[in-house]
Amino acid sequence: MEKDQPNPQFEALLKYLQRTRGFDFSGYKPSSLLRRVERRMQQIALASFEDYMDYLEVHPEEFAQLFNTILINVTEFFRDLPAWEFLQSEVIPHILELKEADEPIRIWSAGCASGQEAYTLAIGFAEAMGADAFRERVKIYATDADEEALMQARIASYTEKEIQSVPEIYLPKYFEQSNGRYIFRNDLRRSVIFGRRDLVQDAPISRLDLLVCRNTLMYFNSETQLRILARLHFALNEYGYLFLGRAEMMMSRSNLFEPVNLKARVFSKTNHGNLRERLLEMAQVGDSDAGNQLARQIRIREAAIDAAPVAQLVVASNGSLMLVNERARTMFNLSIKDIGRPLQDLESSYRPIELRSLIEQAYAERRAVGLNDIQRNPPGGESQFYDLQIVPLSHNADTALGVIISFIDVTSSHRLQEELRRTAQDLETAYEELQSANEELETTNEELQSANEELETMNEELQSANEELHTVNSELRERTDEYNQLNSWLESVLRVQPFALIVIDRNLNVLLWNHRAEDMWGLRPDEVKGKSLFGLDIGLPVSELRAPILTSMDPQVQASTFTIDAMNRRGRSIKCRVNISPFGQGGTLNSGVVLLMEDITERQDQTQSHALNS
Repeated sequence: MEKDQPNPQFEALLKYLQRTRGFDFSGYKPSSLLRRVERRMQQIALASFEDYMDYLEVHPEEFAQLFNTILINVTEFFRDLPAWEFLQSEVIPHILELKEADEPIRIWSAGCASGQEAYTLAIGFAEAMGADAFRERVKIYATDADEEALMQARIASYTEKEIQSVPEIYLPKYFEQSNGRYIFRNDLRRSVIFGRRDLVQDAPISRLDLLVCRNTLMYFNSETQLRILARLHFALNEYGYLFLGRAEMMMSRSNLFEPVNLKARVFSKTNHGNLRERLLEMAQVGDSDAGNQLARQIRIREAAIDAAPVAQLVVASNGSLMLVNERARTMFNLSIKDIGRPLQDLESSYRPIELRSLIEQAYAERRAVGLNDIQRNPPGGESQFYDLQIVPLSHNADTALGVIISFIDVTSSHRLQEELRRTAQDLETAYEELQSANEELETTNEELQSANEELETMNEELQSANEELHTVNSELRERTDEYNQLNSWLESVLRVQPFALIVIDRNLNVLLWNHRAEDMWGLRPDEVKGKSLFGLDIGLPVSELRAPILTSMDPQVQASTFTIDAMNRRGRSIKCRVNISPFGQGGTLNSGVVLLMEDITERQDQTQSHALNS
């Protein structure tokens, strides 16, 4: 089956997980999700998804193992240290600067796994504001979809290996040692609240100053990432920050967040609120200067209007002309004497366009009214073109004071329209080509981002597997040490034995040959190990032992003892007592016979001598 084609059996398994356990994995990247599920199936030796569904029904405890495999809980304290240093030096101080001294601070660590990042945040804010202020003002909400990881996070107990990335200066300050483990300070831990939350399905935590969601988005497909980012945008305050992982870039989502430090993956929330006008009030002066001050204000106001780059007229609500600037006086042949006259008595009220109906429309709709490309033909001159804008003036948004009429000269731009029309097609063609190239580039960037996230996912999977291998290697090393100690102890025991000890397996090959056997028969252990006992050239008549040895291969047979004539390695005739005992379970690879041999020649001589003396 092709990689991009859906697997019906796999889809059925995902629907089964959603139906029975409430986990919706439809937003996860299919390739990564499939790889994690197949890994768990290999661990329990199942080949098909149908068999695995049957296994889950029979063994409900398997759900926890499966979710632990899918939800890769790879994390550590101060992960990507330069990014955390930027957070501590730039972001946290700015958050504190915007807050009042007693105002609460809300933080969300999404996808917190076993809690290391949440406690790293606690360390960062406690360092910046002090432990007392941290306990009173800061709340860190740490969430994850894995309940087992959350249980470990609540305990806040970590091994020496898990706290290796914590700077040494923080260890005695924020951790307490107990039974070889490091436990995060209990008084600060109360400010960290853990809870299960699904980023795809559950509502976000709101009114946040900082939101940390590192290396979590990369497990989701592009559509789900956009939905999650919209929720994260909603969760943040107006000046909130978003802290992502190194594999997450938000390629096409700049309308929600803008980068603060792209290398550290820190972003700020983009706000789209309406602009608000603010009124500035001037302070009053003494009564003696009131007249001069008022006159000065009028002169400044008239000079400012005269300096405007467009022709402007101000008409009061009663229809009289109140102000007219220099450009408008020249354009409509007006003078200072026309100030105060009704607009309807002036030629400018209807030429080049009827203004009174437009003024009434601006009053009625309480908004600016405009027209473009109004043509004016001055006597003896070339045609001119203006954009007209009529803006109503009001007090407290209720009382109409008048309107300001602006004539914006667009003659030069109008003359360029013909040339613009001729080049419009070329520009449109160039724009379409540019748009096409931009879409291709964006597609390439998205593919590259997806590949980068996939590589990061595989890297964390490899890290998880590497930690498992380290555990297995440690156990193997401990067993090897135990085996070496046991081997050394056994060798010491065999060395002090007064008997020659020979162990042969069920194929009659030598497994063990102690030093006493070497001294008696003249062959070293390395010369005989693995060779057949009956093929050795020694002074022991082994052919006489074949029958009792074969009989003793049965563990039900009791041990037997024989005395035979033999010749030791020095060529001296001896009486050799041989004890033959079975070991192990008959017919298995770990069964055979143990031979104990003793030179009893000297003992018999002493017994005979003692009898003669008696």
